[in-house]
Amino acid sequence: MDTQIYNPFLVSGYESPEYFCDRKNETEDILETLRNGRNITLTSPRRLGKTGLIKHVYLLIKQQDPRASVIYIDLYSTESLYDFTQAFASAVLGQLDSNPVKAMKVIVNLFKSFRPNLTVDQITGQPKIGLDIASGTETSTLKQVFEYLKQSGKTCYIAFDEFQQIAYYPEKNVEALLRSYIQDLHNVHFIFSGSRAHMLGEMFLSPKRPFYQSTSEKNIGVIDEQAYYAFADSFFLSQGRSLPMEVFHYVYSQYDGYTWYIQVILNRLYAKTGRSVDMDLVQESIREILQENEFYYQHLLQIYPKGQVKLVKAIAKEKKVKEPLSGSFISKYSLNATSSVRNALRRMLEEEIIYRSADGYMVYDRFFGQWLDVRF
Repeated sequence: MDTQIYNPFLVSGYESPEYFCDRKNETEDILETLRNGRNITLTSPRRLGKTGLIKHVYLLIKQQDPRASVIYIDLYSTESLYDFTQAFASAVLGQLDSNPVKAMKVIVNLFKSFRPNLTVDQITGQPKIGLDIASGTETSTLKQVFEYLKQSGKTCYIAFDEFQQIAYYPEKNVEALLRSYIQDLHNVHFIFSGSRAHMLGEMFLSPKRPFYQSTSEKNIGVIDEQAYYAFADSFFLSQGRSLPMEVFHYVYSQYDGYTWYIQVILNRLYAKTGRSVDMDLVQESIREILQENEFYYQHLLQIYPKGQVKLVKAIAKEKKVKEPLSGSFISKYSLNATSSVRNALRRMLEEEIIYRSADGYMVYDRFFGQWLDVRF
């Protein structure tokens, strides 16, 4: 047992293989791809466990090669090349040398566009390298970071999560700029992951784009239900309780196998010690979650126009909608004209309030969808 924690059903972060369910095939596929010098693109909707999978792969890489560096960078909140460079440099600098003082000397000699500083982490007490990139120097700094990686000669694995964000940057040719540096880094292996499959598909599969056919492609699906049940039940059994299969199947089906939502429910059920796990306990847990988030959900309804909100409520009532522009759907919920519904749908997709799956359109946040269904 690597790590002991109170509740084994994690709703954020990654702890150890003991608290990580299945994904054996996906893990081996990613490891094989990276071992053979190929970069990889991972796609899946948010909250399906993609980030946890990357962290799990990283742990196994470090076990196999302790000298390798593994770096994870979340680009979701970045809005420009400057943001990207700041996040990238902050994550990379100092990671390729175990001695911060030695790393500092290398960085000072190599980087001309900024001066890093050596500080002490107030939580861990360990020295760390900080930096502040001057506005207007992001392009030259980015080049120097890649040069730093190349000159180190050290085997390194870098994951850019929500990589599709670079398509929204105001700067031109960001993809071409990154591709020009990445293609020459033979000691660095990249994972490009994201939640917008169509955007990543265009980036890596369109002949007109710089990253065309530069990676292996892998889509991450849901965890097998039986494997997930065996994983979950083992923790309840260790607690002296049982998790009935019919209860787990209800939770799994209710959220279409989406890992985060299932974990949240299981976390609640596990925390209610001394009580039998049954459907009443599941419904109680769901009500608690919806009540706790009610203020946030009400705020969401207030910040969008009535037409868009009305569409979201209608989709929530239906759970999944194949044809939201059909006359029958628009008539059933007294929505606006088809053109207005089309515009509202596009905006809600962009805002990730609505998500389009293979089965149809649905409210992205399943708990929000449930709240709307109960409330209206």
